[in-house]
Amino acid sequence: MLRGSCLCGAVTYTLDGAPLLMENCHCSMCRKAHGSAYTTFLKIARTDFRFTQGEDLVARYRSSAGVTRSFCRECGGRLLFDRDQATEHLWLAAGGLDDDPGITPSIHIFVGSKADWDQIDDDLPRYEAYPPAE
Repeated sequence: MLRGSCLCGAVTYTLDGAPLLMENCHCSMCRKAHGSAYTTFLKIARTDFRFTQGEDLVARYRSSAGVTRSFCRECGGRLLFDRDQATEHLWLAAGGLDDDPGITPSIHIFVGSKADWDQIDDDLPRYEAYPPAE
């Protein structure tokens, strides 16, 4: 089991199963939402995730067609990325984890819209948008 929380600790959660994938997303929406060059997400089984405290403090924002992002309304800490088409999966912002997920990023996605100043300095596979399996 993995534990995590938002910045202020008002929202806590657990992940009962192992993450399926860790990816770095370079899209403009993730950059703006997280204030960084990219965001690292864990692809997880929807049924493995549960809020343990503060679910009433979770705000949801429909950032684009088919995508909802959630965050703590108290501190703004990013939590989940939810795609309507991916009914069995969620994407959990890896920075909120309190425990080691046991995996590291394996791909870069949306490099077609990465910031001009963003330098990718590894040999991980790169995808212009979503990878074929997602």
